[in-house]
Amino acid sequence: MNPLSAPIRWLYSLEWRRGFFDWARSDGVTWVHIFKVLIAAFLTLWLAMRLELPQPRTAMITVFIVMQPQSGQVFAKSFYRFLGTLTGSAVMVALIALFAQNTVLFLGSLAIWVGICSAGAARCRNFRAYGFVLAGYTAAMVGLPALAHPDGAFMAAVWRVLEISLGILCSTVVSAAILPKTAGAAMHDALYKRFGVFAGFVAEGLRGQSTQQAYEASNVRFIGESVGLEGMRSVTVFEDPHMRRRSGRLSRLNSEFMAVTTRFNALHQLLARLRSRGAGQGISRVEPEMELLAQLLEAYSGRALTDKDAAVLAEQLAEFKARLPAQIRALRVSFLDSQPSDTEFLDFNTAFELLFRFVDDLHNYALTHASLADHTHERERWDQPFISQTNWWSAAASGIRAAFILVVLGTYWVMTAWPSGATMTLIAAATVGLSAATPNPKRMAFQMACGTFIGAVVGFVEMFFVLPNIDGFPLLCLVLAPVIVFGSFLTSRANYVGVGLGLLIFFSTGSVPDNLTIYNPYQFINDYIAMVMGMLVCAAAGAIILPPNSHWLWSRLEQDLREQVVYAISGKLRGLSSSLESRTRDLMHQAYGLAAGQPKVQRELLGWMFVVLEVGHAIIELRKEQAILPIHPAYAESQPWRQAIRVMGRALVRLFIVPNANNLERGLIAVDHAISRVQAADEPFARNFDTSALVRVQSYLHFIRTSLLDPQSPLAAHAQPQGLEHAS
Repeated sequence: MNPLSAPIRWLYSLEWRRGFFDWARSDGVTWVHIFKVLIAAFLTLWLAMRLELPQPRTAMITVFIVMQPQSGQVFAKSFYRFLGTLTGSAVMVALIALFAQNTVLFLGSLAIWVGICSAGAARCRNFRAYGFVLAGYTAAMVGLPALAHPDGAFMAAVWRVLEISLGILCSTVVSAAILPKTAGAAMHDALYKRFGVFAGFVAEGLRGQSTQQAYEASNVRFIGESVGLEGMRSVTVFEDPHMRRRSGRLSRLNSEFMAVTTRFNALHQLLARLRSRGAGQGISRVEPEMELLAQLLEAYSGRALTDKDAAVLAEQLAEFKARLPAQIRALRVSFLDSQPSDTEFLDFNTAFELLFRFVDDLHNYALTHASLADHTHERERWDQPFISQTNWWSAAASGIRAAFILVVLGTYWVMTAWPSGATMTLIAAATVGLSAATPNPKRMAFQMACGTFIGAVVGFVEMFFVLPNIDGFPLLCLVLAPVIVFGSFLTSRANYVGVGLGLLIFFSTGSVPDNLTIYNPYQFINDYIAMVMGMLVCAAAGAIILPPNSHWLWSRLEQDLREQVVYAISGKLRGLSSSLESRTRDLMHQAYGLAAGQPKVQRELLGWMFVVLEVGHAIIELRKEQAILPIHPAYAESQPWRQAIRVMGRALVRLFIVPNANNLERGLIAVDHAISRVQAADEPFARNFDTSALVRVQSYLHFIRTSLLDPQSPLAAHAQPQGLEHAS
């Protein structure tokens, strides 16, 4: 027997291939990205030196900043970097022209500009934020060195634009040409797999099998995916015409998925409340229909939903939805024969109303998903975009922090006349800009300082002991490659992004040779001391001056979250459901990230999101019902039941702005009063589902009432014991 046969069989075995593909999909992607960074960096450095640009390292640094695993992200980041560089260069030339003879006024104006740009970066929180970052620190990085020679400011700006443009060009070419990984493919994969997870989540929830912890974790995942997919959609327009032609449908699909998850959460929470207080008679009549729906969705659990699958799902849901009203009528007749109480009847109607709405929303989602198979489709027309919501205090805090740092360091530079003071100030401007859009700027700035220190040690050895002893570009690449590989590897690890970024950027800043290289160890050491000091000042400012990951900000975001109920009551009705979803989820995504390490706070924030979306959507449905009521004396604006709903709206505004026991009690009284008024409005057909819109109005009012009395809600902390007894 051949002794090599066993290893050969192992090499070709299924397990080895499966392991290789698993590695290729995980760590292999990282190493491909590092390989592409190396190629782009060295190509850029070689071209910059051949073209005799003054600072080839600036072009090389651009590669490290804009290179991303997906080509669409590279295109988007490059686009905004170029716009930011142009804007920052133009502002710098203007400031030099105005204040070249007055350093104090120049530094003050520069501090204000960097503060505005940092606030803009915190406000946007996507690749647009990077445009603000570049506009801020480009003005500092070009303007401060040019302050000593203002006559060369314009050419300095021109050279910087050319160097950055070269880095952008090389990055985009390498990213798109060598083993490209498109954002469109990543979005396609995430979008199709998301429904399989959701289908299993719904099937378990309808059967009452999911635990509270798993239920909350799944909702947090869906929130993050909704926000992330919207960001990916905005990136795909840069690279993929196929996805660009479907941009409206992708936006619509994301909006409809948020609506579906919210509708299911409302149904799940109602069923949980009814089960917890033993409302068995109404639940037993709803459960058969929920089991049928769970069986329908279970077939799609755990697998990707293709366009063909979506078309089949849409047909199945259409049949289920068409059959449901007749089934509800039959169940209602038999339920009325058992002479239920008013509360039991409202529970029954509300559960079926939410179930019908959930199936309807799910059907719309399936139709939109199936439409992605066509190049053009009527569902492409969608004018309800994802609306992000950022707290102005958070953005203003970033701006104030950045302006303060520039003023302090600029003042220190002017007073001490330290030769490396300009370097300290401009590096601080870059650091505060790069960390402005992160949840924890203190941590980011400190990590960048650590990476810069490592770069200083390695750079000193290479600059003064290695580079003088080598000759030729290939040997230069060989010397620089280990540092670039190590830094790129660190940036691929979420816990060490700042260290890797600091190492790559600031090692290149001080240790990559220019076309005219000057070996000056004293300036080298002084400059790196200035860099590290500037970053440490940024870290200290991030920890002291309105830190975004502290209680003050997530409490403000919680307030913004609660005030979305006010938005549901007072906002324009057109597109209100979609904008309420996106605003609330975006706020929740921010607050949840800022409260990392505080599980109690995160759970309370999640509870507020549930109650805000439940009450908010119920209010919107009430407003829609009232907007389409037929002309009938029982539906007139002057009717007591409509006045009672308006009073209830004002009570809910007070409750969600200032949640306390008194406002909760007033809100419950107002809701109960509205329910009684609606019940008395049209007694002859108050229980007829088909002919009276008032029954649907009662269902939504009853749902608001049960949401306010939910013992799992954050409002339960303000409820009186008798209130909870009244709920049962």
